[in-house]
Amino acid sequence: MSTTTETRLQFRKLSARIGAEIRGLDLSRDLSDHTIAQIREALNTHKALIFREANVRDDDAQVRFASRFGPLTQAHPTVASVDGKPAVLPVDSENGSANTWHTDVTFVVNPPQASTLRSITLPAYGGETLIASSAGAYADLPEELRNFADTLWAIHTNDYDYSVPKNLEHESAEERRQEFTRLKFETAHPVVRVHPLTGERGLFIGGFAQRLRIVGLSNTESKDILRLLQAYITRPENVVRVNWEPDQLVLFDNRITQHYAPDNYNGQPRQLNRVTIAGDVPRGIDGRSSTSIHGDSSTYSETVVLPADLTGALL
Repeated sequence: MSTTTETRLQFRKLSARIGAEIRGLDLSRDLSDHTIAQIREALNTHKALIFREANVRDDDAQVRFASRFGPLTQAHPTVASVDGKPAVLPVDSENGSANTWHTDVTFVVNPPQASTLRSITLPAYGGETLIASSAGAYADLPEELRNFADTLWAIHTNDYDYSVPKNLEHESAEERRQEFTRLKFETAHPVVRVHPLTGERGLFIGGFAQRLRIVGLSNTESKDILRLLQAYITRPENVVRVNWEPDQLVLFDNRITQHYAPDNYNGQPRQLNRVTIAGDVPRGIDGRSSTSIHGDSSTYSETVVLPADLTGALL
């Protein structure tokens, strides 16, 4: 079929700043390049896309779909994948919940460009995923604070004090933490990242950003500044709340969002599977790139090198 006669996908906006959904698009099919380009365009615009009745019934179909947007990462730099599926990470309530605002794997120098989540087992209530626009947050900053943020760099690491009260910890929390930190990573990223496809600026911080790279600044002062900036990301107008259904897939832009999985389902089983797409090295507004301080992420993910001309790029 000629691309000029293909149906235009109709995504329904979920809020002014982030989120759109589409129902009944069969993602298990061999989608045309034109359809993939439309999905990429919608992702650039809405930052998080919800595919309901997506017909992605197994890991192989999820992997095939994610692969249309670029090379895949391994499941995780330190956490085990689904057996026999090296690109698939189980996001299972048996291992605890990701109830901290974060962007996926920012402790490496080349974080994923995008993530897919597929519903497998859902609780009777709760278990949503909240996704926030870091571009909306940056736009909300007062000019003086925005100018200050433009100059900042933050150290992201997977090895830090989680400081979770013992009565709120999952029973396997310590074992999980040891697995998560079995390899130590530390990376310096710009606090304001420029999206390589849209040129938008967004706050690139979240749970793995543990301190600012400012000589003479105490850890407490550093965390206070990060908390101030983080508060803009989680403003309700910057957040879309994804209610999960069976046979649903969510695709979100990891370069310019954060997400959070509230633990609000009273211990019921909840499992999603995650597949992530390899990304580029972040750049700040001055063109400087992120740098690795500790840890080699090359076995986890290749680094995407974006072409000089991004017109029609799928990366």
